[in-house]
Amino acid sequence: MPATKYSQFSCSLPSTREECSCTPVHNFLILSMQRSGSGWFETLLNNHPNVSSHGELFANETRRENFTSIRQILDKVYNLDWNSSASKNDCTTAVGFKWMLNQGAMEYNRETLAYFKERGVSVIFLFRRNILRRYVSILANVFDKEAKLINGTHRAHVHSKFEAEILASYQPFVNVTFLPAYLRKIQKTIDDAFSFFKSTRHTVIYYEEISKPKKIMEILNFLGLKPRELTSKHVKIHTKPLSEHVHNWQEVNKRLKGTEFEAFLHDS
Repeated sequence: MPATKYSQFSCSLPSTREECSCTPVHNFLILSMQRSGSGWFETLLNNHPNVSSHGELFANETRRENFTSIRQILDKVYNLDWNSSASKNDCTTAVGFKWMLNQGAMEYNRETLAYFKERGVSVIFLFRRNILRRYVSILANVFDKEAKLINGTHRAHVHSKFEAEILASYQPFVNVTFLPAYLRKIQKTIDDAFSFFKSTRHTVIYYEEISKPKKIMEILNFLGLKPRELTSKHVKIHTKPLSEHVHNWQEVNKRLKGTEFEAFLHDS
């Protein structure tokens, strides 16, 4: 990857491989929301031998008590000092992690933006177009945290069709009273994220595009990586029309008809 203003160099880092000497490293961030495909997307990226994406680092609340705490984590990641199962033995040419909007990214958006510009961090926005499907996924995931449908163990993600069918068998009940207001709140949060960080070098991928190889190639190009087929063991859970995944579908259908969210009812 040619060096750009978005690259740093790993010259000062110890390396047993000569070809890693002074390798330009691209700093990136996946900015997303829970149940939007970030786990699936990140496993694809980490399937690349030169990418280290370190997971949901700010799920731990103590790491985001204030921006000083946040900056310490950011420095450790982008100084290539963060070790995780995603750390590569090969030359790392792109390093980052995923940050959920409700884990400090919005609260400290000004400080975060300044840091991104200082360190040349590129942002990958990852959201769902159909935020109603996201809500159904959230409700099902909350249920399984208590029910533990698969052998008494909670599974937020699965690696087999059999397991996916078990989780998808649960049909959540959706409280329709405040559903439009909730969806508007989520859409505003997404819109605010775009507004706060639009001045960064950024790109956008939606959950609905993760399975498209062409889109993944665009992301690799964005990160300065050579095209490569990437694979993931993740299996989608809710694959049927929403009418087959929601217990009180008729109520949901009636509540959202005539609203700006009506199209989500027909998106399979």
